[in-house]
Amino acid sequence: MAERTSQDLSEALKETTKELHEQAENTQFMKSFQRGQVSLREFKLYLASLYHIYSALEEESERNKDNPVYAPVYFPAELNRTAALEKDLEYFYGPTWRREIHCHEATQKYVDRLHHVGQYEPELLVAHAYTRYLGDLSGGQILRKIAQKSLHLPKTGEGLAFFNFPGVTNISKFKQLYRARMNTLPMDTATENRILEEAKTSFLLNIEVFEELQRLMSQGQPSANGSAIQPKLELHTRGINRPHSPATAVENERTQMQHRDMLPSTPFLRWALALFFLGTTVAIGLYAM
Repeated sequence: MAERTSQDLSEALKETTKELHEQAENTQFMKSFQRGQVSLREFKLYLASLYHIYSALEEESERNKDNPVYAPVYFPAELNRTAALEKDLEYFYGPTWRREIHCHEATQKYVDRLHHVGQYEPELLVAHAYTRYLGDLSGGQILRKIAQKSLHLPKTGEGLAFFNFPGVTNISKFKQLYRARMNTLPMDTATENRILEEAKTSFLLNIEVFEELQRLMSQGQPSANGSAIQPKLELHTRGINRPHSPATAVENERTQMQHRDMLPSTPFLRWALALFFLGTTVAIGLYAM
């Protein structure tokens, strides 16, 4: 077995994925989130996507918990997110949340990749666990504060369980432990290179998910049968600037034509009718005085 390079795996992962990490942070969805410009609907879609991703990751992690390469970085009690996401989704959607959420195309692509890796190349789970969990322990804590403030969520933490790691008492020390474990994983250079490439794939899959979430918000969310469900209007905007269908436009034109047909056809009759209404208005005004 060929020896590994002298560079630690954790440092190699950080260096290899640096540009893609910045690209992910600069997607429109994440930039809006970081500025606090996140709606409740956007946040719910985000959590639903994460639920499908983490369900797949943690299913495959459990399957491969005894794999010699993956086992040292398997921390289910400290890191698993599926149960927390289920709690959040029930808070936002209610008890029928499983029927309310959808696994959209980019998320499904991510899920499929996780299952493929878990079943055929389990050592590559190291890359996906690194990308997801260390990111949640770092930037996720900032997103938690932004979401709580922007969405006016309870300070007691309802709706934000995903961002809480009760099994990790000191995030900084835990990340140090995690990286130390990564740096001692038993693997050769070829396996390490495959893990580095898979980390880039993981970031690309995340970017596709963010871009898809942005499209869903811009174009309306596709339903299970593929048709578009347009976002519901807020209460204060209902009925304002609402688009009309062609049938509605035709009906409006007919109504206007009927109103025009009801008016007198000669100028003399129109003047007489106008004077009549004017006289009636003045009389009512004098009576009111």
